Amino acid sequence: MLTLVLPKGSLERATLELFDAADLTVRRNSERDYHASIDDPRIERVRFLRPQEIPSYIERGLFDFGITGRDWITETGADVASLGELQYSKATADPVRVVLAVPASSGWQSISDLPDGIRISTEFPALTRQFLQDSGVNAEVIPSYGATEAKVPDIVDAIVDLTETGSSLRRNGLRILHTLLTSYTELIANQDSYADPGKLAAMEDVALLLRGAIRARGNVLLKLNVAAAQLAAVAQMLPAMSSPTITSLARGDMNAVEAVVPKRGVNTLIPALRAAGARDILEIPISKIVE
Repeated sequence: MLTLVLPKGSLERATLELFDAADLTVRRNSERDYHASIDDPRIERVRFLRPQEIPSYIERGLFDFGITGRDWITETGADVASLGELQYSKATADPVRVVLAVPASSGWQSISDLPDGIRISTEFPALTRQFLQDSGVNAEVIPSYGATEAKVPDIVDAIVDLTETGSSLRRNGLRILHTLLTSYTELIANQDSYADPGKLAAMEDVALLLRGAIRARGNVLLKLNVAAAQLAAVAQMLPAMSSPTITSLARGDMNAVEAVVPKRGVNTLIPALRAAGARDILEIPISKIVE
């Protein structure tokens, strides 16, 4: 049986929603509880910890697998195995970025413009120091423990911080000068657990369910009936994942059609299908798509 660690904080709600959609509902006594369980025979114990701690704890074997970001794997340098990216984040399905941000009013347009001895605050000191060394920039890196963007310009000259949309940086008068790292949320495993065939199979089962839930997001299943004379026109309108499934009905001139389509736009698609000859149209939610 497996031990699992999940991220506490900004990713917490999105992670719980994903596990719920994957039929791996996480149960705990309250939102403040760091201990939880999942009614699944593969998972024995669940803990919540800050994502920056998770790679090191998994490397040490305190947990078999868990979820964190590629940013924290890189920052900690933890030796862990990857079970693949999970393309979700706090607000969108887009990756987050670790960026170097400077005051919008500054004249700095590239890394080479940064002055000698510039003060940079960040929650990613190791990653930042390596980047600055590789870029030939002599800077003072000051570790930050939150509210990093608020420290410019009174305390520091620039920051290296995590952003998903860039809106918080803009609100604080900052602009992005350079992207150090693009980071998706990632499912990672302890190396010994990854080398264990039984544990690896169980972890890959969990990964399959999570990826299936992510893939299903934003899609619905459309089912409809259409006469043979209108079949070609209706089938051409369906933006299916591959091609629509078409089955002849007992009534010889009628066909049943099924297709997975994006939820966005279905409000205009259904009336168009109806006008093209489709009948008995059903829109059905999808919880998982497993290839």
